[in-house]
Amino acid sequence: MRNEDICYLTATEALKLFRKKALSPVELTKALIGRAARVNPKVNCFADRYFDEALAQARAAEARYMKRGGEVRPLEGIPLAVKDAQRVKGKRTTQGSLIFKDWVDDHSDPMIERLQKAGAVILARTTTPEFCLSGVTTSRIWGVTRNPWNTDWGPGGSSGGSGAALAAGLTTLATGTDIGGSIRIPAAACGIVGFKPPHGRNPDGPPANFDRFNHCGPMTRSVADAALMQNITSGPHPLDHDSLRQKVTLPLEARSIKGMKIAYSVDLGYLPVDDDVRRNMLAALEVFRGLGAKVVEVDLGWTDDIERNGLHWYNLMHFGRQTIWQMKDNAALMTDYAIRFAELARKSTADDVHKPFEQAHRMYQTLGPVLAAHDVFICPTNTAPTVKADHDPYDPNFTVAGTKADPEYGWVMSHHFNMLQNCPVLSVPSGHAATRVPTAVQIVGRTFDDVRVFRAALAYEKALGGWYTSKAKRPRIEF
Repeated sequence: MRNEDICYLTATEALKLFRKKALSPVELTKALIGRAARVNPKVNCFADRYFDEALAQARAAEARYMKRGGEVRPLEGIPLAVKDAQRVKGKRTTQGSLIFKDWVDDHSDPMIERLQKAGAVILARTTTPEFCLSGVTTSRIWGVTRNPWNTDWGPGGSSGGSGAALAAGLTTLATGTDIGGSIRIPAAACGIVGFKPPHGRNPDGPPANFDRFNHCGPMTRSVADAALMQNITSGPHPLDHDSLRQKVTLPLEARSIKGMKIAYSVDLGYLPVDDDVRRNMLAALEVFRGLGAKVVEVDLGWTDDIERNGLHWYNLMHFGRQTIWQMKDNAALMTDYAIRFAELARKSTADDVHKPFEQAHRMYQTLGPVLAAHDVFICPTNTAPTVKADHDPYDPNFTVAGTKADPEYGWVMSHHFNMLQNCPVLSVPSGHAATRVPTAVQIVGRTFDDVRVFRAALAYEKALGGWYTSKAKRPRIEF
């Protein structure tokens, strides 16, 4: 097997090879480290790297596989990249900020703790914008992260480093967090799979677990890998009062979805949508029709008041407080966009915080009945494939499909389902734009109905033959 093929193995494939002794965790880890040396300078998706420690852990995993009757854990020896906003015991977590360049955590967040206990080997941390504020993965501490499919363009954010690392073949699994689409935006832009579970499905650490719009979840190159990670990380945790008591076991293999009822909207009734995104979404719906699903367009009756009253206000009241606090002593270390965010947050009032909750209630009055009458709802993940790597999230001249749009939120369709936080949402690739940058659709489920979302996605993925399964399906990265 060529090194590139090894680097693009899914976790489920790698685990089968480990058990057969046809591949070792050491071989996989070495292949990824070697590829990172060549590719990461072009993409810049890794923050801190733990290559020596990872190799030592891979050798220990290899010994477990070789020992007759030895205990082998569910992710034994699988390389994992962790977003630089999630705590890892004994490692620094910078949140993409120079302010925290020396901050070392004394414990791991619950999701990371469970992945490590399952045998995952943490290879590196992945880049994120400062404080995870943006859909553009650029920071003063780590620089500009680029899209492996076309390095002129960005990988999305804020889990942009995780998305880029998976697309570039630099890790087997990755993690992300999602408060406005931070898992799904880069999953779409990089052509991978990203899952936003219902809030509390995966336990988290403070303050994220107190944030109803926030979620931590898996980022992978296959739907089965996302399910594999979820089956390990979900369930109640004694240190997270918000974690859900129910643990859901997700399917790992596709089965028939004949008769499944799918509702869809290309634009949610009010958003400008790029032609490539629209075309690829309609093609994806044809795949579902070919699988025997009943696909029908619906009108949710949503309007642009979602943008005026929605996540923007919520972020200013929550994220905004952190930027204001940091501005007092650390303004010289902050990015321009974080400073601008603080300035906007100062203008918000306590009365503004109710707006997104009222808006979410109004939104669910139409989405709820649609989901009651259908198994899942599908729409694009992003309205445009992505934005340039150096995109200004405050650009007053930004457009989508020739229409002026909000430069921060106007190119994504993800934040609606953070406001509707109990709906599980899985982003899966739908094709590529003329720029070679991927596009995607998101499959939205009924509240807490994760299984049905994965059923639809597994069938869709199988019909397409998967992603990254051959050289022709991977980015052409020039060294």
